[in-house]
Order: sequence, then structure tokens, then C-alpha cells
Amino acid sequence: MTRVPRGYIARRRRTKMRSFASTNFRGAHLRLNRMITQQVRRAFVSSHRDRGRQKRDFRRLWITRINAATRVYNVFDSYSKLIHNMYKKELILNRKMLAQVAVSNPNNLYTISNKIKTIN
Repeated sequence: MTRVPRGYIARRRRTKMRSFASTNFRGAHLRLNRMITQQVRRAFVSSHRDRGRQKRDFRRLWITRINAATRVYNVFDSYSKLIHNMYKKELILNRKMLAQVAVSNPNNLYTISNKIKTIN
């Protein structure tokens, strides 16, 4: 049987996978094509999964910070009452900004709570 000269498509595919693995892996995970493809696929799955998990984790962190600040500085009894009253008075701040205010400048948290209490 005669030899069939292959094109460049398979080589292009392998070099593309190798470029994903070039800086982060060691040993066989960097040198062998089959290992490279397995590890790159696994890394892509992990990164896709952890992007959603990161959003969840940061939201939990912000909620914890707001709750701690509201209890320490006696703004409200709890986080849930603060958020409930904010929505009731249509004073909507996202949790990231509210957590930043609670950590960096508690006086502004007092201002926000006074706004909530005074708006009728």
C-alpha cells in the first residue's frame, strides 16, 4: 500500500492544543499529544465550572460582610431586614457596592439606613 501524504489539518489541531498547554503543564502533560488533549479538556471543564462557582462564592462573601456590618454597627437587626427594607423603599444597591461601603466606610452605611427609615 502506498504512503498517503497527510495535510496540515491534524498538525494544526495538535499545535493548537499544544499552545493551550504550553505554559501551565509539566512533564508528559506538556509533551505527549494524547495527554495534552486530556489535560486541556479537563482544564476547560474546570474553568467553565468554576466561573459559575466564583460568582456564587463572591455573592456569599458580600452577603456575609453586609450581615456582619449591620449587626456590629446596629444598622438593622440582620441582613435580611436591611435588604427587605431597601427593596420596600425602592432604594436598590447591588450587594457588591453595599459590601464595599460596609467594609470601607460604615458611616455611609448609617446614611443608607437613615434613608431607608425616613423615606415614606
